[in-house]
Formats: sequence, structure tokens, C-alpha cells
Amino acid sequence: MTHFTPRIQSIYRYPVKGLSPEPLVGTTLAVGKTIAADRLYAIENGPSGFDRAAPAYLPKQRFLMLMRNGRLARLDTRFDDVSHMLSIRCENSEAASGDLRTVAGREAIERFFAVFCVDELRGPPKILQAPDHSFSDVAKKVVSIVNRASVAAVETVVGAPVDPLRFRANVYVDGWPAWHEFTLLNHEITLGDGARLKIVKRIVRCAATNVEPGTGIRDLAIPETLLRSFGHADCGVYGEVVGAGSIAVGDAVVTANF
Repeated sequence: MTHFTPRIQSIYRYPVKGLSPEPLVGTTLAVGKTIAADRLYAIENGPSGFDRAAPAYLPKQRFLMLMRNGRLARLDTRFDDVSHMLSIRCENSEAASGDLRTVAGREAIERFFAVFCVDELRGPPKILQAPDHSFSDVAKKVVSIVNRASVAAVETVVGAPVDPLRFRANVYVDGWPAWHEFTLLNHEITLGDGARLKIVKRIVRCAATNVEPGTGIRDLAIPETLLRSFGHADCGVYGEVVGAGSIAVGDAVVTANF
């Protein structure tokens, strides 16, 4: 049997919660942190209770997000690290743009979502951000990892193509057997030039995965299919960065003490 070294197939970040993934060729992981600029901003859907002076985890239902706002997948958004400019394209045309560090820039984006999501809003949409805070789906700062073989296993039982981006992971791995990632709980993996991640939690999937990237159509029933076919609703794992280092697409993924 041919042995393939598991490798990073792709890396993504999501600068604004619920909006477009952005592919990265490589990045540097810091201990106890997310991928830089991942879920750096969120769009409040009505009063959320978020305190910028004392930022804390809030459930994703307080924000615009794909589980309830599938139309977000129709948007093509781009974020610039230096300028913090967010650009939104809808129906192949420029819909809005703004520097998220400025009042005017945030208001330009908020005006767009006030119209685009008008029937799904519980109050005025508001751009939120706080230093060193990530609007992750979990309280810990983690990196989400999806095994592409597990996605292929889901695809087989669904009987239709399943875009791995439905799972909105930071790191996608090729070379693991399907569901191998679940055996890594409480173990460490090493990526790239020595970045070490401790696998801390399986990722329970919600209705966001039912939304087709690019169209916003809810065309599949991923959590239900997982439960029916595999006895769980999980796909992917969270890793906590315990050793800093740089990672890049194509880097080997090595499991320590396993």
C-alpha cells in the first residue's frame, strides 16, 4: 500500500464572520491565538450585549451568520489587512466598501446590510470589533481543521458534490483516512516549520453547512445526513496553538506521540 504524507491542502481566514473565505498561501501561528485576522469583525444583528472594552464570547445567533442568513453566501467580499477596507460585490457589481476602522467606513457597510438583510434583522446591523478578539463559534482561540477525506465520505452518502468550503475551516488536510481527525483528540500535530496544535474538540455542524457557497441556496442537509449515516453531526476538529511557527500550503502534517 502506498503511504501518503498528510499535508496542508489549503489555508483560509474569515476576516468578517459569516462573509467570504480568503485563501492564504501561508501564515504564522502564535501561541493561544487564531489565524491572524480570522473572525476579526462581526456584524451585530440587533443588540448583542457585546462590550468592546471587555470583549467576551457571544453565541453566533447574535450576529449575521450563514446558519440563519444564507443569503450572505451570495456576496463576494474582500478585506485588506493594511487599510482594513472591506469591499462587497453582489450580483457581479460593487455594492459597498468602507474602512472598518472608521465611523464612515463602518456606516457604509452597515447601510448595505440594512437593505440586503432587511427582513432578517432584529435591529440595526452594526460592525463590531475589539483588540485581540475573535468572533469564533467557540470561546477558546482555536484553528479549525477539516479532513478532506471526511468531506469525501459525506459526499458519498449525500450522493452529490460537497464543497469543502461549506465547513468554513482554517486548514484543510489531505492524506488522512476519513474521520482520522477524531482519533487525535488530546494529541498534538505539527505543521510547517514547527507550529504545534493540540486537538481539543470535535466540531459539531449546524445548518450553515446546508448553504451552497456562492449561491446561498440551502440545497443539502449536512447535519441530518451526518447523524443518519455516521451517528454524529461532527466534521472537523479545533486545534489550540501550543507552539508558534509558520505554515504554508503543501506543508506536512505530523502527529506527535501517536
